[in-house]
Amino acid sequence: MDLKSKIILIYGPTASGKSKFALNLAKKINGEIINADSMQVYKELKILSARPYQKDYKKIRHHLYGFQNVKKKFSTGHWLKLANKKILEIRKRKKIPILVGGTGLYFKALTEGLVKIPNIPNEYRNQVRSLHKKNWTKKVLFKIN
Repeated sequence: MDLKSKIILIYGPTASGKSKFALNLAKKINGEIINADSMQVYKELKILSARPYQKDYKKIRHHLYGFQNVKKKFSTGHWLKLANKKILEIRKRKKIPILVGGTGLYFKALTEGLVKIPNIPNEYRNQVRSLHKKNWTKKVLFKIN
């Protein structure tokens, strides 16, 4: 298998130098970087995550950084669909996708897939929500001896 058909995954703890390594690698092998960090998808969380600098965006194309509003639902399934789409786009440009981040579930979903969850009718969902709401609104007192 040639390098053009591969995907490079860079995973590790916060502040371990993943982004810098990915940037240097992308320059050497004609790659583009895809975010695989669950906090870096949110546009409002620039300070809490080590998002690449603006100058880095100009050197190498970066994808899936700071595009999602924190008030909207976003799941691993959403990320996986977007990441797969970006991988195909990058490959069409004859470049190598480099996924970098620290969210293990994103990497697991990409390499192993996600469990298929059957569609649950809203009627059942609403029944469960109603039961959940009743249980959490009751006051429970504990006696500690």
